[in-house]
Amino acid sequence: MGSSMSGQEFFQAGERVGVLTTQPLDRLLDYRAPEGGCFLGAYVEVPLGPRKVLGVVWGPGAGDFDSAKLRAVIRVLDVAPMRTEMRQFLGKAADYTLTPMPAMLRLATRAPGLSDPPSMRKILRRGDGVPDRMTDARSRVLGVLEDYGGLAFTPRELADMADVTPSVVKGLVKQGTLREEEAPRDTPYPHLDPELPSKQLTEDQAKAAQALAEGVHSGCYGTTLLKGVTGSGKTEVYLEAVAAALRAGRQALVLLPEIALTAEFLTRVEARFGAKPAEWHSGATMTERRRVWKMVGQGAAQLVIGARSSLFLPFRDLGLIIVDEEHDTSYKQEDGVLYSARDMAVLRAAMCSAQVVLASATPSLETWANAEAGKYKRLNLTSRFGASVLPDMRAVDMRSEDLLPSTWISPTLKQAMKLRMERGEQSLLFLNRRGFAPVTICRACGAQVACDHCDARMVEHRFMKRLMCHQCGETKPVPEACPSCEVEGKMAPVGPGIERLAEEAAALFPEARIAVLSSDLFGSARALKQRIEEIAAGEADIILGTQLVAKGHNFPLLTLVGVIDADLGLQGSDLRAAERTFQLMRQVAGRAGRAERPGEALMQTFQPEHPVIRAILSGDEENFWKAEAAERQAAGVPPYGRMAGIILSGPDLAAVFDLGNAMARNDGPLRRIGAQLFGPAPAPIARVRGRHRVRLLVKAPKGVPLQEALARWTAPLRLKGDLRLSIDIDPQSFF
Repeated sequence: MGSSMSGQEFFQAGERVGVLTTQPLDRLLDYRAPEGGCFLGAYVEVPLGPRKVLGVVWGPGAGDFDSAKLRAVIRVLDVAPMRTEMRQFLGKAADYTLTPMPAMLRLATRAPGLSDPPSMRKILRRGDGVPDRMTDARSRVLGVLEDYGGLAFTPRELADMADVTPSVVKGLVKQGTLREEEAPRDTPYPHLDPELPSKQLTEDQAKAAQALAEGVHSGCYGTTLLKGVTGSGKTEVYLEAVAAALRAGRQALVLLPEIALTAEFLTRVEARFGAKPAEWHSGATMTERRRVWKMVGQGAAQLVIGARSSLFLPFRDLGLIIVDEEHDTSYKQEDGVLYSARDMAVLRAAMCSAQVVLASATPSLETWANAEAGKYKRLNLTSRFGASVLPDMRAVDMRSEDLLPSTWISPTLKQAMKLRMERGEQSLLFLNRRGFAPVTICRACGAQVACDHCDARMVEHRFMKRLMCHQCGETKPVPEACPSCEVEGKMAPVGPGIERLAEEAAALFPEARIAVLSSDLFGSARALKQRIEEIAAGEADIILGTQLVAKGHNFPLLTLVGVIDADLGLQGSDLRAAERTFQLMRQVAGRAGRAERPGEALMQTFQPEHPVIRAILSGDEENFWKAEAAERQAAGVPPYGRMAGIILSGPDLAAVFDLGNAMARNDGPLRRIGAQLFGPAPAPIARVRGRHRVRLLVKAPKGVPLQEALARWTAPLRLKGDLRLSIDIDPQSFF
């Protein structure tokens, strides 16, 4: 088994072993170790009823099952056994998030074909041949190859991804349009060389890089907040920490909040280390994901660039985790296992004596408070890298702007955009609303078009010519007649979405090249990456974007950012509304003036005196955090208190409320730790996909055993029928 297994517990053939499976069972199952025995942590295939299921040898068997009836492990998979620290991490993560262990194991084994035997396999690449005729199906196959930038696929995978029959793929192979190759399964990744020259660092950057490298060389756990204004070169600094991990022979993981960021980032990694690292996200092919999973376990992938789920990969020796844009809400998993990747990164690092770097221009209040309290180190990058300077930020007071009805671009912003057009520079208009209009209303009876399955208004998407529900994804054509009063010709869009704004910009600047960046307008991650590269190369005059544009993209010609509705995030009662608005506005404004040209950010607002708007414009971030922290501390809410959200759901509203009321009456375990219970109350979005949703909110003092109390409180519940209960520790949103 190799030296990495020395000291690992071994079970002889026939010995009783306890196996944790990926099936929803509340205990380990006893089996007999197979012929040849197995190590603790071995990934195994075991019989369960008539099926074969995946599992991990978790320890000795419990011994409470008749040994004569014990079934044997079918086989041990040819992959590196799960390390002790990984089993401990999954156990602690399960305890923290109140998640059953089988669900945690499913997260840690999310690679297809793990049980396939290692062998040669046929893969397809683009050939030189031209098809005799181009059909829709054939063009979809070639489109997938183009989208994925020449990656290899198995024939089955290519057919599935293009949504065609295998015969279409075979036909293209016969014509030489696709080339078939024999490839060894799952090869190691190319070696990354930390000794290649890095970019010239400023004094500021060099100091920060040195401090991070020392942390990595210590071989101990530690977390550092790397805070730097947008464009200050945080990436160059933490790549030097990656170089330190590689020199020490340890693996590194960089988490990015958005797949669209990976293309530019991979180019930078390749320039720094001479080869591309492993990628783990939804834009990677299944074949590639299995290769990453296996190579990480063998130590044959030194660096992984990934989405939040890459935290659950079986690293052999993880020495560094970078969480880039650590404040980003996409690090919170909102379905299935509810976890925060930022918090899990810190837990994972503590388990394997690794360093964590939390990088952000606008850190989350949780991270800021941990740095203030001395739990995390803090490194500041105070100036922008190279020639670029921070943009000049101004408010446009919409109360004094002369705006026509159903228009949203103020005369002040229009004039600034005109100036940029004349100079050959780019403008970015930011509106955090997808689609054409958030509401479609009947001007005859006042009814709004709602989703049939959710308590949500349907959003018009004019590019798709359909209405869409942003909760469940349901779509339907825009109706000619009102569904309520049946009067024709009176349906009207109300309020702006990003597509409607694009129409207005095109009318104001008919000669402009306009690009819309919104996650729902791109069929694949690769198509989105390509569009971002084109914009960066100057192939657009006006960019319109939702929050996708706030994340780390570098557009050298962009000198003006216009925020259409700076007040949008300040509405509602969300505890993090001020923090989110502050982060988003600062991030978006930071896109302007990143090369030699000075930038300007104009924020359209009806509330220029609002403390958040004033803090954004003044750039006095520390004062904003201090004021926000004082407010949260006084209210006893995170990060100065604990919270847990309980969501109950089911098709019958009365049954869901009955369960919520019964839980509220029996809240003894919560009261004993000094926790308060609010609710039950309808969730802000009270119905999704036909299921009614009711919320309870638990608020507890910091430092009390909240998870233990929640477990005791919910243990006696027996959910009848189609009722579901989920617990969200440290909820990020309250929908």
